[in-house]
Amino acid sequence: MKIKQVFENNKAWVKNKLRHDANYFKNLSLGQNPDVLYIGCSDSRVTAEELMGFSPGEVFVHRNIANMVPNTDLSIMSIIDYAVLHLKVNYIVVCGHYYCGGVKAAMQSEDLGILNPWLRNIRDVYRMHKDELNAIDDEDKRYKRLVELNVQEQCINVIKTAEVQRAYRDRGLKVHGWVFDIHSGELIDLKINFSKILEDIMQIYRLK
Repeated sequence: MKIKQVFENNKAWVKNKLRHDANYFKNLSLGQNPDVLYIGCSDSRVTAEELMGFSPGEVFVHRNIANMVPNTDLSIMSIIDYAVLHLKVNYIVVCGHYYCGGVKAAMQSEDLGILNPWLRNIRDVYRMHKDELNAIDDEDKRYKRLVELNVQEQCINVIKTAEVQRAYRDRGLKVHGWVFDIHSGELIDLKINFSKILEDIMQIYRLK
């Protein structure tokens, strides 16, 4: 990558935007009002706005390795707090993708140094669903299923938060779990049942 080319690309991008809308950046500077918080993977092949067909200002984005929502991570907890309480988003999407390097690494018995604590969260997902996963002989299918189960568990972690529970109660906020299929370009809705999950975990996690 040539840094000089980046700035040349930027100038071309600005020129193109202004050609279609002379007030594009003026309007953009007025503020944001996104309806969606998107929690996705940092993988360079997976963009957020592009795969959903959104424009700047329509989606609030957080990305990390393997789209995780650990309650000990101040970054993602702050993102959820800000998106729900201040931006008033009505939808939270956790989006994983097939052939995720983070999920693949978590399936390996290797010491990966500083990545170990992060990947342990994914390995915990494997542990919770080991009977189902170990029953899948095809490694590629097992890998894809872990991607899906990881999205499901991260949605549950989102639902555990007080901000999300209050927003669900007060204005009907919804949580969705998706998987992006890199081979086809399609989004797969895992059909996460918010109210059913909350009902299942309410004895421990539901807040009044």
